[in-house]
Amino acid sequence: MPLNIYNTLSRRKEEFHPLVEGNVGMYVCGPTVYGHSHVGHAKSYVSFDIIVRYLRYLGYKVTYVQNITDVGHLLGETNEGEDRLLKASRMEHKHPMQVAEEYTRSYFEDMDALGVIRPDISPRATGHILEQIELVEELLRKGYAYEVNGSIYFDVSKDTNYGKLSGRSTEEAESGTRVDVRSDKRHPNDFALWKRADPEHIMRWKSPWGVGFPGWHVECSAMSMKYLGTTFDIHGGGLDNQFPHHECEIAQSEKATGEPFVKYWIHNNLVTVSGQKMSKSLGNVILLKDAFPKYSPLVVRFFVLQSHYRSMLDFSDEALRGAERGLEKITNAVRNLKMEQAKRRKSGAENTSDDRGSVIDLTGFRNAFLEAMNDDFNTPQAIAVIFDLSREVNSILSEGTASTRLLSDIEACYSEFGGKILGIITDGGSLQKSDDASLVAQLMQLIVDVRSEARDKKMWDLSDMIRNLLSKAGIVIEDTKDGTTWRHG
Repeated sequence: MPLNIYNTLSRRKEEFHPLVEGNVGMYVCGPTVYGHSHVGHAKSYVSFDIIVRYLRYLGYKVTYVQNITDVGHLLGETNEGEDRLLKASRMEHKHPMQVAEEYTRSYFEDMDALGVIRPDISPRATGHILEQIELVEELLRKGYAYEVNGSIYFDVSKDTNYGKLSGRSTEEAESGTRVDVRSDKRHPNDFALWKRADPEHIMRWKSPWGVGFPGWHVECSAMSMKYLGTTFDIHGGGLDNQFPHHECEIAQSEKATGEPFVKYWIHNNLVTVSGQKMSKSLGNVILLKDAFPKYSPLVVRFFVLQSHYRSMLDFSDEALRGAERGLEKITNAVRNLKMEQAKRRKSGAENTSDDRGSVIDLTGFRNAFLEAMNDDFNTPQAIAVIFDLSREVNSILSEGTASTRLLSDIEACYSEFGGKILGIITDGGSLQKSDDASLVAQLMQLIVDVRSEARDKKMWDLSDMIRNLLSKAGIVIEDTKDGTTWRHG
């Protein structure tokens, strides 16, 4: 079952073959750190986390690079507006680097809560000014860029392949671009490689063209090629970055090196909120730090994975509650499995070699799961396989005839599928959550275990009292043929 990836550059699924056998170089555009992370960041970075996890599961040695944009991200499609970080600096009355440090820490806090594996390298734009200047110098030397009053622009008219990623021709790009009459650019969609800094501009560096700062596009080219080489395997980012950011990356990189820039381009789709585009102007941007107190980071992660990374994701309370209920089904199956294993260990039954009794086609489940993941990282279908597995697990646990060996094999599947690959179950079988949510889960498991013990001993009054007290606290206990479950009322 080969891995097939949808390549935005070719607009079709392609069988994955890395440039160097057994190794994968992957670069993903990281956050511009001028504010706290929102649900759009969750969609993007959980999606790419799955891709990195799965490539490593397949045995590839992955070098994962994700940058931090702490300078040069100018507002507007033509890269001519105000630097986002400087705008935040002015509004918050802080030095730009103080703003960058604060929101970089905030970003990683949110990603850690979501179970997103940290990149191998997290380069900052401000730490790679020299590399960006060198790239600009090379483009000038080869005649693909020009200088005007201390600013350097890439001459798009010199690149006949410009637009090959987005499918937008130079004429189409120009027709939708407005340029200030005072602009130094020769053509409407030429883009800034280096900008002259006005006297009041705080973030500024010396260059051969005077004091200035880099454009947004040049940073990703400089940093990705520094750590992954002039040609590397995978470049990822949001669909909104396909044009102009990624288009400009390709143009400047390939004209500077004379080599193909990236083999596979992967773009994740965007997030809407209750059917509307998420934007500050509409006032519907949902910060992760606001979402987490209401829904555990694990539920948010699970919610993201229920949608294919190339599909639009609509964020709403109803959708999150649905994800929470769906996750509880998997949670309960894992919990019931662990309880049965604990009982057998306590009684010494785990030492039995009896292989008779209930059976599950784990090989079939494994093949179905891997088939889904090999089909362009189809996490919704992979989760459907886990749901099917959980239904069978609950069924054999209610029968009580499964061998200890089978239970151990099932646990290994949960750890492999839900843990190593999807990141929603730890190796030990416990669900990954934030500290508070994890504590609640552990306490509830303790209460459920105590109540189950009371029911086994026919202490019905105690069992009913526990149920009633939990009900008053907003916790619903349900006794089914598949075992005892709990949920928020």
